[in-house]
Amino acid sequence: MSANPEHIMVIGAGIVGVSTAIWLQRAGHRVTLLDREGPAAGASFGNAGILAACAIVPVTVPGLIWKAPKMLFSRDQPLFLKWRYLPRLVPFLLKYLANTNARSVDRASQALSQLLHDSPEQHVALAKGTPAENYITTDDYLFGYKDKTEFEADSFVWNLRKNFGVKYTEMKAEALAEFDPSLKGRFGYGVHCPYHGHISDPGAYVEALAGHFEASGGEVLQAELSGFDISAGRCCGIETNTGTLKADTYILATGAWSGPLANALGITVPLESERGYHVEFTNPSITLRAPIMVAAGKFVATPMEGRLRCAGVVEFGGLDLPASKAPAEFLKRSIAKLFPDLTYDGVEEWMGHRPATADSIPVIGKSPKAENVLVGYGHHHIGLTGGPKTGRWLAQLASGQPTNADLSAYAPGR
Repeated sequence: MSANPEHIMVIGAGIVGVSTAIWLQRAGHRVTLLDREGPAAGASFGNAGILAACAIVPVTVPGLIWKAPKMLFSRDQPLFLKWRYLPRLVPFLLKYLANTNARSVDRASQALSQLLHDSPEQHVALAKGTPAENYITTDDYLFGYKDKTEFEADSFVWNLRKNFGVKYTEMKAEALAEFDPSLKGRFGYGVHCPYHGHISDPGAYVEALAGHFEASGGEVLQAELSGFDISAGRCCGIETNTGTLKADTYILATGAWSGPLANALGITVPLESERGYHVEFTNPSITLRAPIMVAAGKFVATPMEGRLRCAGVVEFGGLDLPASKAPAEFLKRSIAKLFPDLTYDGVEEWMGHRPATADSIPVIGKSPKAENVLVGYGHHHIGLTGGPKTGRWLAQLASGQPTNADLSAYAPGR
């Protein structure tokens, strides 16, 4: 319990914000959770549901700068761009691509490994004793390749994972089929990663966590933050569309929408929306034993409650432009090729915004301009995976407790 309980306002009710609110509440604080739409309205709803402890490798691996143009001009590659957004994207893109080197990747992987290595345990601890724990499955995570040659082309990625302690076993086609008969004939080679997990319904999971927070005495408000009232190095209140709100400490966890708000706090870490898509099939004829990353298409097929969700790809197009047809069509073609025998009752498509920093490292810590404002955002593809530990760290920082971790890599002032 905190020695000095405060009123703390957490802004953003995705997995990071809800996790932060629960850990703060358990530390004895009075907590208000604020969101413009309500819990689990964004990427926390539509993600692939993987507790991807192995997701320590950033997108910006060496060689991407040469591969990206070819990928953008192919309808069969998982990288897309809203071309009219390109002029606004260029400043971020230059800094993003400047990190496609071994030194930057190693730095990012160190930070991501510290955040993610025990993610299933972090989710279990967060959800313990709440209705949300029923959505957690701690199980395996698979990667499927066309053949061993395609796997070997990913050697940089797998060697990096091995160097950071990720356990995995290579699998021939026969072993994949033995592990999960529904995968028979679909891949020529694979990788089995133990000590992972997945969430059977990410949106319902985050809503259940938020419901537990509220039932335990927490306050949930719906309002949109527009700015901070900062004086003498402290935030005296926040401006919203419903008026001025006050607390002792404020925590910003608004995901891809954090950029301008963070800039007002003196944070200059470049941030962009990395748009992701999913195609979800209701009552599918194929039920997978465990989630599998389809390496060729850079999407994950995840078994969920009465559904099969296929989620992934990357599109740069900002926060305001509508969803594109091409990424969803790419996913549907890839799924039809992999699962030509799949039947289902219905299909739904979704697009959401992942918060992408130029160096692939989340921003976690105290803001430069206001000592009583902390931030936690910028998790790219690993928001669900890293949300509970990020929330635990933020709650510890806000309570003046040690984190037992070196958080300098995530520093807002970097």
